[in-house]
Amino acid sequence: FYFRNKHRPFLLFVSLLHVHTPLVTTEKFQGRSRHGLYGDNVEEMDWIVGRLLDVIDKEDLKNTTFIYFASDHGGFLEARRRNSQLGGWNGIYKGGKGMGGWEGGIRVPGIVRWPGVLPAGTVINEPTSLMDIYPTVVQLAGGAVPQDRVMDGHTLLPLLQGTEQHSRHEFLFHYCGVFLHAVRWHHKDSGTVWKAHYATPVFQPEASGACFRRGICPCFGDGVAHHDPPLLFNLSQDPSEANPLSADTEPL
Repeated sequence: FYFRNKHRPFLLFVSLLHVHTPLVTTEKFQGRSRHGLYGDNVEEMDWIVGRLLDVIDKEDLKNTTFIYFASDHGGFLEARRRNSQLGGWNGIYKGGKGMGGWEGGIRVPGIVRWPGVLPAGTVINEPTSLMDIYPTVVQLAGGAVPQDRVMDGHTLLPLLQGTEQHSRHEFLFHYCGVFLHAVRWHHKDSGTVWKAHYATPVFQPEASGACFRRGICPCFGDGVAHHDPPLLFNLSQDPSEANPLSADTEPL
């Protein structure tokens, strides 16, 4: 692929099976990690990404290649074998895969590399979306997105290059399947991020933070609780979504 396209623009999309159940790990990487099969899977994914980057560097394409690495959802909490966690870990964030609203299901890091253009070591703490990849790639290719419809994504380049300080997403709507579970408001003036939850999965057991009895949380039906008024969180102060706000404590 590289040898055919290295003298002209190309798009390479790699969708890895790794760190997703079932954890298929080749013999070479089994037992490599101190963190079991999941850790072995991470090690193999790291090796694969390294091989791709090595080829880009070797072909002298490093400074002209925009690389974006991300995941489409957070760790799968219900994926367990006895005491082993097989589906990742979401740190301080509540919930996990299959939960359309809680941060643990939707908040993932994005890692960008473009040495010829973007400075190394920069951290941008702004809400973006995988929907932004499409308009970013179109801009990089010198094209234009269709003008006859509203596009949900925004190009990432102004944010990455520092010509804009804030994400163009003032609102992000978080769906579970076709059901709206939550909405995030990135308040431009204060920089505060608020989130309202209209529906949340019913955890089983209740204090577990996951749906162990079902295997994965549902998007609708009796496995979902509806909130009227919505649960409201200040993510800037409470990223773990532990303390819903009320009119009594927060009149504003």
